[in-house]
Amino acid sequence: VFVNGFPCKDPTNVTPDDFYISGLDKVANTDNDLGANITLVNVNRLPGLNTLGVAMSRIDYAPFGLNPPHSHPHSSEILHVAEGTLFAGFVRSNTEEGNILIAKKLNTGDAFVFPQGLMHFQFNLGDTNAVAFAAFGSQSPGLVTIANALFGSKPPIPDYILSQAVQLSKTTVDWLQQQDWVDIAREY
Repeated sequence: VFVNGFPCKDPTNVTPDDFYISGLDKVANTDNDLGANITLVNVNRLPGLNTLGVAMSRIDYAPFGLNPPHSHPHSSEILHVAEGTLFAGFVRSNTEEGNILIAKKLNTGDAFVFPQGLMHFQFNLGDTNAVAFAAFGSQSPGLVTIANALFGSKPPIPDYILSQAVQLSKTTVDWLQQQDWVDIAREY
């Protein structure tokens, strides 16, 4: 039997391991162009989450590492800084006042909320590593990384559309579309 597209285990065969995951104490490899990496705990990695409506992740940041502008179409997020100092924010879009950045410097022990579907980011302000944990109100929060979606789609969005939309030359758009866009969170 499948529930929410995932197998639902016979209750008589459920084990503690269906509700357990280890390894969130391990630092992920941040050796990439963004200087960050995400360890996601969702229903794909922890079957006991099925139908519970929650997921979480550990985000590791190298010095000055970035979790780039992205959104979660299926969930809000609360971020807790476990180590380091981050600059985090989201954009309230299409308001009467325009697009408003809501952002704050976060220190160890601080938390910040990102509303569902709004573009947000985190940047490590420090010259040492940082770690944060995020909780989601969905077992599959979804992920849209803005630059990857705009400039790394397959097949590519026509350059004349992007050129007009982001007000850049076609030459610049073509160059952006030729870049290798880093995906630090493939499992969302």
